[in-house]
Amino acid sequence: MNIIIHPTYFPNIAHFVAMAKAEYVMFEMYDSFLKQTYRNRCYIYGANGKLALNIPVIHTQKNRQKYRDVKIFNDSKWQDLHWKSLLSAYRTSPFFEYYEDELLPLFSKKSDYILDFNLKCFEVVCDCLQLDLNISKSEVYHKQTENTKDYRDLVNAKKEPLQEFETYTQVFSDKHGFIPNLSILDLLFNEGPNAVNYLESQSLISE
Repeated sequence: MNIIIHPTYFPNIAHFVAMAKAEYVMFEMYDSFLKQTYRNRCYIYGANGKLALNIPVIHTQKNRQKYRDVKIFNDSKWQDLHWKSLLSAYRTSPFFEYYEDELLPLFSKKSDYILDFNLKCFEVVCDCLQLDLNISKSEVYHKQTENTKDYRDLVNAKKEPLQEFETYTQVFSDKHGFIPNLSILDLLFNEGPNAVNYLESQSLISE
C-alpha cells in the first residue's frame, strides 16, 4: 500500500502505524500551514496527564503560508522547555537512557524552518526504532490522490478519531490510566525495541 501523510513534530502513534504498514510513504511537502495541527505540536504523558509540546512559529500570512516556508520562533526557549518536559516525563521509563544521546542534539541545535526540523526528528526516531521506510516527497500539491491511501487528515489535532490501540505500560499510568495515541516518543521510551512490533500489530480506525 502507498500512502501520503504530513511530516509532523515527533508524529503520534497513528502516524507511525500508517507508515510502518505501508510499502511506500510520500510526505506532503506543498500544503499550506494551518493552526491546531500536529505540524508543530505533539503530546506526551506528563506527571499530570496529557501534555502538549508546541513549537512556536512565525506567521507571516494567515492560512496562505506554505508549510515549507514557516519559520520557527527561536527567540523563545522552547527547546529547553521541551527537553526538560521529556526528562521530567520519561527519565524513569525503561528505555529513555538508550535513546537520550540520539535525541538531545535536536534540542541543542537550532533549526530555522519547522518542516526541516520535523524531517530531522523523523529521521532520528526511525534510527532509534531501526525502522527502514521507503520515503519520497511530493513535488506538487494534489487535493485528490490516485492509487495512494490519503492519511493527511491525521495531521488535525482537533478532529482526530479516537484510535483503539492496545495498551502498553506508561510511566504514569497508575495515576491517570492509559492514554492512547501520544507521540511516538512515549512508545519508544516505554517499549524500546518492541515498539515496531507494536506498531505493526495495530490498526487505524480509518482502515
